[in-house]
Amino acid sequence: MKTSSWTRAIIHLDMDAFYAAVEVLDAPELRGKPVIVGGSKERGVVSSASYEARKFGVHSAQPIATAARLCPQGVFLPVRMWRYQEVSQQIFRIFKGFSPLVEPLSLDEAFLDVTGSTRLFGTPEEIARKIKEQVVEETGLTVSAGVAPNKFLAKIASDMQKPDGLTIVQEGKVREFLEPLPIEKLWGVGKATRKTLAQLGVKTIGDLGLLSSKLLMRKLGKQGLHLHLLAKGVDQREVEPEREVKSIGHEDTYPMDISDLGEARKQLLSLANRVAKRLRRHGFVGRTVTLKVKYFDFVQITRSITLGEPTDDSRKIFQTCCDLLGKTEVGKRPVRLLGISLSQLSDSDETKQLALFAAADPDKRRRLNRALDTISEKFGDEAIVPGTLLEGE
Repeated sequence: MKTSSWTRAIIHLDMDAFYAAVEVLDAPELRGKPVIVGGSKERGVVSSASYEARKFGVHSAQPIATAARLCPQGVFLPVRMWRYQEVSQQIFRIFKGFSPLVEPLSLDEAFLDVTGSTRLFGTPEEIARKIKEQVVEETGLTVSAGVAPNKFLAKIASDMQKPDGLTIVQEGKVREFLEPLPIEKLWGVGKATRKTLAQLGVKTIGDLGLLSSKLLMRKLGKQGLHLHLLAKGVDQREVEPEREVKSIGHEDTYPMDISDLGEARKQLLSLANRVAKRLRRHGFVGRTVTLKVKYFDFVQITRSITLGEPTDDSRKIFQTCCDLLGKTEVGKRPVRLLGISLSQLSDSDETKQLALFAAADPDKRRRLNRALDTISEKFGDEAIVPGTLLEGE
């Protein structure tokens, strides 16, 4: 097996239009059509758009209403997070087969450090090709890859030839790769920074590299030094395979403002069930419950409480959030968004040991939750919902 001459080799892998691609995978008749995945047409945003939809100007984080105007012939579908998580697990199993150093950035994106994998799998370029081939073979989806000496360069590279792209940035070709690129490709360059750099005559990364670090620090502070290093292709960050999860939660923006307290509680029950399911799926329990409320006028508040014992039980989470409602103006002021999250997470296995000495009822509850999770994983999240959520349908 040919080995690599790279001193450090990082691959950035980014699935192509992931949510939309999974929907097409599950419904082949959608192939070639502008598929748009997201929330409701009134207030939702685009989570993912197929490349056919992007030709009309549709993109992620865009209001669904705007996407509908740009692409009225689009196929609009709701988010099926359970399904995307299922496919994501398949994808990450493939990634980890080539390197133990895998840093997830989201369900469909990761960094791999393959410096130590070349003796087994060949050069970094060959490893990237093998990963792409295996992803297609096992999932039917495509992934774009960037191979470079560091994370910053690899991430830029993976976006260069989407979809199904592969871009290699050799260690001796960094300046040649970076200098022609527009300044917007640098992380942290927003409108304000772009305006400041434009005043200095900077349009490309190459232009930025010609400026001194002192000038950039005077104009942009610490960010100026950071951008100066990136313009030179310098990024010392390591791939971090064990990124600590600090909280797990979910939130919904509603097509019509919620004014009724009973309706707000009903929505909290739905949120509590989804958050609890996600906690159990990841093997966590949490102690601090946080309720997030955004009123009709976009004023946003949070209210939190720390429990005596960590939990992954939807009933406990729901009851706690109902208590927190009393510290808000829900029912008095219309609400456009509600959210629930749990933090101070710990491994659920640790609490199972304590449960051996607890009363039987919590243990029954845990068995019931596991049974419900099994049904949801097999038939989808809508297979079983509390009866309260079906009232009025």
